[in-house]
Amino acid sequence: MRRTRLTAIVLALILALAGHQPARAADDIKIGVFLSVTGVMSLMGDPEKRTLDMLVDKINAEGGIMGRNIQMILYDDGSEPEKATTFVKRLIDNDKVDIILGGSGTPTSMAVLNLIERAEMPYISMGGGVGIVDPVRKWVFKVPPTDRMAADRVLAELKARGLTKLAILSENVGFGKSGHDHTVALASRHGVEVVADEVYSPKDPDVTPQLTKIRATPGVQALFIFGSGNGPAVATKNIRQIGFNLPTYQSPGVASREFLRLVGTAADGMRLAAGALIVAEQLPADNPQRPVVVTFKRMFEERNKPQDVSTLAGHGWDALMIAIEAMKRAGGTDKAKVRDEIERTRGFIGTAGVVNMSPADHLGLGDDAYHMIEVKNGDWELSDHKYLK
Repeated sequence: MRRTRLTAIVLALILALAGHQPARAADDIKIGVFLSVTGVMSLMGDPEKRTLDMLVDKINAEGGIMGRNIQMILYDDGSEPEKATTFVKRLIDNDKVDIILGGSGTPTSMAVLNLIERAEMPYISMGGGVGIVDPVRKWVFKVPPTDRMAADRVLAELKARGLTKLAILSENVGFGKSGHDHTVALASRHGVEVVADEVYSPKDPDVTPQLTKIRATPGVQALFIFGSGNGPAVATKNIRQIGFNLPTYQSPGVASREFLRLVGTAADGMRLAAGALIVAEQLPADNPQRPVVVTFKRMFEERNKPQDVSTLAGHGWDALMIAIEAMKRAGGTDKAKVRDEIERTRGFIGTAGVVNMSPADHLGLGDDAYHMIEVKNGDWELSDHKYLK
């Protein structure tokens, strides 16, 4: 009897003391992430993961957020929308996260939107497609400028150059398909006619047949490649292999040093609309983004030597920092309050631009988010005013 009573007393003391233990993982801020770290969109997902790892380590080392550490729960969807859906379900139902970031591309982001809305989960996408936030969904936000904005910027420059007969070579899914559709829809507004229209699959090892058809199209004056991941690199190498010499534009989906490594000097002379990060030191001194992108570039490259920063890495910075600032303003991780504060984001200077969100705009970027950039000697060169004055 004495032994039984003693055991009971000890158990009671243990339970009482447990109630006074320091905060554990249960008190962490749980940030769920799904990215395409592998697969055809790994050019996007890998630098995004590196950025988030860097920031979470830094924030936790400095005391966390509101006295709470960040616990990042990250899944690699392998660039497959079906896997993205599975992992988002797991983040919501099993991991009980406070917010979700990710979707390296448009296909993986679009695949989870209904899940996000049903769960009433704050979500910030890193995909480029405008369809992620247009129409506006209550719980869905995104950080990169859109494919429609990129198409509009390129078409304006084509008109300024007098290149009015355009060929499009685009990926047949996600960002490439959406970018293609917006280019076609906006072309006539700029006085540009699409005279050739070819597509490729993200896993195609060669697009020479499509390029040969484009080259044979009467009157074609310029080529616009719209895609992300490895596809544009394949197309770029094929262009040089067959001696295709038309003025060529790429989409923001190639704004990565890894793309330049894959193609060597084959991209020289090509132009694209892309964010400020890849030309950080070339920005004018009075540009409000310059301190942000220069600081982030140095942090990223110091940690990830010899890997260079990319526009895509910046998506991770913007998404996490917008989420953290919203949590601070909300005073915690209540999902509805955090959602409301993300929507109230104003004057946030990120790697993608100055963000001013509203109930009608869950992106919050202006037309100045994209710069015109040219590839020269295997490197990026800021070229905003070469054709547009």
